[in-house]
Amino acid sequence: MKRGLLYLLGATLLAACGGGGGAGDSTGTSPATDANDVACTGQCATADTLLTEADVRQVLARGVHQAEVLGAAATIAVVDRVGNVLAVYRMGAVGAGNDVTISTRFPTDISTGLEGIVLPVAVGGDALAAITKAVTGAYLSSEGNAFSTRTANQIVQEHFNPGEQNQPAGPLFGVQFSQLACSDFTQASAGISVGPQRSPLGLAADPGGFPLYKEGTPVGGVGVIADGRYSIDSNILDTDVDLDEQIALAASFGLSAPLDRRADRITVEGKVFRFSDTDFADLPADPAQATDFGSLADNGQLLAVPGYSNGQIVAGTAFGQPGSGIRPASGFAGLDAFVFVDAANGNRYPPRAGSDTAELAGDAFSAAEVRQLLGSALTVANRSRAQIRRPVGSQARVTVSVVDSRGAVLGMVRTRDAPVFGADVSLQKARTAVLFSSRDAADFLRGITQPAQYLNPDLSPAAQVQIGSYVDAAQTFIGPQALTDGTAFSDRAGGNLSRPFYPDGIVGNPAGPFSKSFLNNEWSVFSTGLQLDLAFNRIIEHVAFVVGLSGVDVVDNCAQSSAPRIANGIQIFPGSVPVYRGDTLIGGIGVSGDGIEQDDMIAFLGLHEAGEALGGSINNAPVALRADQLTPGGTRLRYIQCPQTPYIDSDTQNVCAGK
Repeated sequence: MKRGLLYLLGATLLAACGGGGGAGDSTGTSPATDANDVACTGQCATADTLLTEADVRQVLARGVHQAEVLGAAATIAVVDRVGNVLAVYRMGAVGAGNDVTISTRFPTDISTGLEGIVLPVAVGGDALAAITKAVTGAYLSSEGNAFSTRTANQIVQEHFNPGEQNQPAGPLFGVQFSQLACSDFTQASAGISVGPQRSPLGLAADPGGFPLYKEGTPVGGVGVIADGRYSIDSNILDTDVDLDEQIALAASFGLSAPLDRRADRITVEGKVFRFSDTDFADLPADPAQATDFGSLADNGQLLAVPGYSNGQIVAGTAFGQPGSGIRPASGFAGLDAFVFVDAANGNRYPPRAGSDTAELAGDAFSAAEVRQLLGSALTVANRSRAQIRRPVGSQARVTVSVVDSRGAVLGMVRTRDAPVFGADVSLQKARTAVLFSSRDAADFLRGITQPAQYLNPDLSPAAQVQIGSYVDAAQTFIGPQALTDGTAFSDRAGGNLSRPFYPDGIVGNPAGPFSKSFLNNEWSVFSTGLQLDLAFNRIIEHVAFVVGLSGVDVVDNCAQSSAPRIANGIQIFPGSVPVYRGDTLIGGIGVSGDGIEQDDMIAFLGLHEAGEALGGSINNAPVALRADQLTPGGTRLRYIQCPQTPYIDSDTQNVCAGK
């Protein structure tokens, strides 16, 4: 405990004195600058910056070497920046290794959600965990920040920091259930294809996943499972010796994140993020002394993983090039915008009119309004100071999604070097705001008649949860009109109701109506409540497909509903608002990237400024409709929260006030 507190104090002082400035041993790490010694802020990714087959072999060899010294049998996955699986390697004889148990504590004492489920190694369950960790390291990182699965662990739990009582939940509370295989946004391929690709278990909070960098830019990630536990670290005030993390860190040697971009150089709310509890100097073996991959023939085998890998080593894609599924945009002049493209290099989500003209008639979004809204949000983002990016003072890098009242995607665009995870998340956020703000939200949720079917550790059926029970809970908690009266819900407001304590973080208080109960030992990061239960069956369907228990993969609709209004699931941390024409709900905007207050502001102000540019044709929710008019349990919900002085080019404060 004392060592952990000293670490946090020292790191805080370091950040206060200039954020670290690259202090420390840079052996094995990438520089944070380009070939001209200019700090990488998005310009360092080129057509030649990618993971080669030789790079992948090096990563595997160094991981295997470290695992051998540690006496462990590891499964190691390598992905590129958009989630293409470049290799999965399992040490030992065929069928060797450990089954993987999903649990926050051992022995498992929670029986809801994914808690206690065992992924058998004999059918590739270990590969699911390793791939998820690798994707997490890649998706959460950029040229401005390098986040590991240990960083993710810190920002998804019921308190921030974990273990600090009566503190609000982590800033990315709920992000673990994004990038799902059932998403209609993420791509599915067992070979190299345009991304972003799906992740088998969402995003991981289990140490043992790191980003990989070349010449200052992230090119992928590595994930390791060796201890048989897909879990979390519930106490970050100490320093762990984690087997998975040791092996994964060794595997990253030579391609490790720049010191000055690592999470432990970044602060939020005065708290320093964690990157790794192990340094290269702490490892029992020097990663640079690892033997060549070609000498590992008797140490294990490459794995074919249905839907992810064909059992070969392949090179990755170059980020920002059409082959990665992300390239520069046309039509947003001067905004340095990028779009998502298909295999033919066509924009997947160009601005288009709403699909809901039957319901809204002349009130539906026009394509011109969608384009203006996307452009206005990008303009706000480009002026805004990022929260989780270095150098300090860098502009925010985000993805923006716009949907109509049915949840149909009307447009998506991103800024240069935005973290990849924000794409699927921004779409989740936009759809969540629209659903919760709709007058038929209660009917829609009650109309999902297939219950979430929980499983025992051996995958046999256990308890069931009816989705409609969350509507009942909301109407008891808020009032009988909840989810029927058209109250405008931002993701911040809906997130308030999705926490295991209400108000957020106050130990001993009951859970919000969309959350599992912490007091009844039902809540965990693997058992969140409505968010997980909507997608639970689909997650299990996909796992069953990958491990060979089913011949049919999951469909592209995470909620088991006839209408795909929340086809990639819902999200429960801030960054979205519903869009109105007068007092008529016509859609939503979601933003995700470089800080949740920035996300809130870019969505809210982007809509406000788009409305002004369009002569008032679209607008934020009228004040009287907003969820911050509600005071369930005597505590007012929050609608948005904007940074105090957010702009790079101005000292203007309280920029969201009065709008």
